[in-house]
Amino acid sequence: MDATLLFIFIARIFDVSFSTIRVLMLTKGKRGLAAFLGFFEVIIYITALSWVVQELNSPLKILAYALGYSCGTLVGGFLEEKLAVGLVLVQIIPKNHSRELIAALRAENFGVTVIEGEGRTGPRSILNITLRRKNIPRLQAIVNRIDPESFFTIFDARSTKGGYIIGEKKK
Repeated sequence: MDATLLFIFIARIFDVSFSTIRVLMLTKGKRGLAAFLGFFEVIIYITALSWVVQELNSPLKILAYALGYSCGTLVGGFLEEKLAVGLVLVQIIPKNHSRELIAALRAENFGVTVIEGEGRTGPRSILNITLRRKNIPRLQAIVNRIDPESFFTIFDARSTKGGYIIGEKKK
């Protein structure tokens, strides 16, 4: 494989991944980090693009550029998921075991606010929990163990003020 094709492919993976993380940082209010990533993203992008534009009659370079973009989208999505930056609001509507679920979540140090609501079949508790994104799997495991038929929705929380957002296991 030509080193130029490999460079174009890898450069696109990096610049598109940087782009994904940059947008994430921007939405989380981390403008300085977003600008820093954007600086390197553009340098890599222009360099890779210039290598393609020099020989627009080379379908292999265009293909390497496009494949790098596609793979960069996958890598960026994977990194975004692993970084799990920021907070979310999880709203849970238990089907069968409200009290047990509330107790279990609080025992695991999640802050749970309970609101009484009315569902199709009668009264329901609505549990609101604000937590770090990285703690979603732990919360889901508790819900699945105690009341797997619960309905839940996850909302992005751009910013919060006050409240109880620990969600870490008690020491």
